[in-house]
Amino acid sequence: MDPLFWHRFQFAFTATFHYLFPQLTMGLALLILVMKTLGRRPGGEHWNDAARFWIRIFGINFAVGVVTGIPMEFQFGTNWAGFSAFAGAVIGNTLGMEGLFAFFLESSFLAVLVWGEAKVGPRLHWWASLALFAGSWLSGYFIVATDAFMQHPVGAQAAAGGVLQIADFWAFLLNPWALLQYAHTMVASVVTASFVVAAVGAYYQLRGQHAAAARDFLRVGVLSGLVASVLVAFPTGDRQAKQVARYQPVSLAAMEGRFTSGPYAGITLIGQPDVTARRLDNPVEVRGLLSVLAYGTWHSNVPGLDAFPPADWPDNIELLYYAFHIMAGLGTIFILLMAASALRMARGRLDRSPALLWTLMLAFPFPYIANTAGWLVAELGRQPWLVYGILRTGAGASPNVHAGTVLFTTIGFAGLYLVLGLLFVFLIGREIAHGPRAGLEAAHV
Repeated sequence: MDPLFWHRFQFAFTATFHYLFPQLTMGLALLILVMKTLGRRPGGEHWNDAARFWIRIFGINFAVGVVTGIPMEFQFGTNWAGFSAFAGAVIGNTLGMEGLFAFFLESSFLAVLVWGEAKVGPRLHWWASLALFAGSWLSGYFIVATDAFMQHPVGAQAAAGGVLQIADFWAFLLNPWALLQYAHTMVASVVTASFVVAAVGAYYQLRGQHAAAARDFLRVGVLSGLVASVLVAFPTGDRQAKQVARYQPVSLAAMEGRFTSGPYAGITLIGQPDVTARRLDNPVEVRGLLSVLAYGTWHSNVPGLDAFPPADWPDNIELLYYAFHIMAGLGTIFILLMAASALRMARGRLDRSPALLWTLMLAFPFPYIANTAGWLVAELGRQPWLVYGILRTGAGASPNVHAGTVLFTTIGFAGLYLVLGLLFVFLIGREIAHGPRAGLEAAHV
């Protein structure tokens, strides 16, 4: 067995499972703040009831996210010792800041939100929701900045012994790749949260339960979902794609299944990449659109994979290609679904549209799939580099940890995550069954 494969597989498995939880908490932190703000208006107590419900959901999600994130920290030492020795003095800054500042800010004020409303009063409880939002989104930035350094290493230089050290802290922290990736990631988290909120609202509406809460959940979920779904595509997704074209053109070529270079490059809608034959089978494309989106003009030359040595190609082009198209395709569907729902809502007919309500209720898993596909695109596109253009993935693995050990612990993680997943589903299901509870007594439960 290849140890490098299992090192990569284990980190991918744990990271994918873990990210199911923070993508909801980050987006939900913003929506809770919106609900708490609406609750401060005269006659807005029903929004406070809605916020209390989602604070409980947030708390459960946050707790499981913390537990599932811990193994990833240890894997930097157990699985990726070469990478940690080479770049630890750089990425340790943002990882440490995430734990020291953002995590404690988020977790401390979450406790106030869950248990302290009756003690601190409505005004301070609103400030706690703002602090929760700030901590959650600050945490997201530090993690994204860490990954952005691996995608586009700036602000560091080689030190004695061939390892990296910080040369310009602010250039590292405010990496232009990080700024765009962060905007795209956080807006995508709002899409996830919006779909989840709308799904619960649609569920209550279809069952004829918690009518006021159902309307509020649908209103917040659909409107925020529409705005966020558009922003994921334009401008954040568009700007990040241009950045990939500039700094990782081989990744763009693999994402589009483009094997040959040339002008008037098209966006591929459908097709199957054949890496062995170096062609895209059965392509359906919009001619010239990739040249425009990537470089601004129809006649711009877009490099294909033939412009780069095969050793520098992403090592799983097929998975990268399909992940990118799944992400982009689902993003388009999200815009259409939320636009249709918003139109029906504006006409006062959403509650009388069972087909649309069923669609909203059943659609909540798809933002999770789109977000997972998006991270696959980012990380597979970076291959075969751990730090792009500087450190190869194979050089970053732990040389003394053999494949059998990694496989054994991966099986252990799978069993643990199965138990955690079942517990999570049970707890969330119980909260949804209870539904929103009116009044401050909800804060004591």
